[in-house]
Amino acid sequence: MSATREEVFQLYKKIVDANPNFELKGKTMPYTSANGYMFSQLNKDGQLGIRLSKADILEFDKNFGAEPFLSYGAVMREYVLIPDALLSNLDVLASCLQKGFDYVMSLPPK
Repeated sequence: MSATREEVFQLYKKIVDANPNFELKGKTMPYTSANGYMFSQLNKDGQLGIRLSKADILEFDKNFGAEPFLSYGAVMREYVLIPDALLSNLDVLASCLQKGFDYVMSLPPK
């Protein structure tokens, strides 16, 4: 059984609130951004996606299986869909979110 959008939102908020590097933005479509780039998002279906570097996507795929993340019906480039089974592992989620932050901070500012 998958988590509800509200349950995923609460987990997402908990992870974001615990990290001083970023904050949760957006009212209806929560997201994080830095350096002019979004690096995580909760879509309308209650799925969490995190933007990662190519190397981190390969590592994520090896460990958890990287599936595309969709938002408004479009595949979000460089994002991985966080599987339901991983939602209960806050340490891994926090690490992935930090990797997403580190990745966008490595890009040229927008």
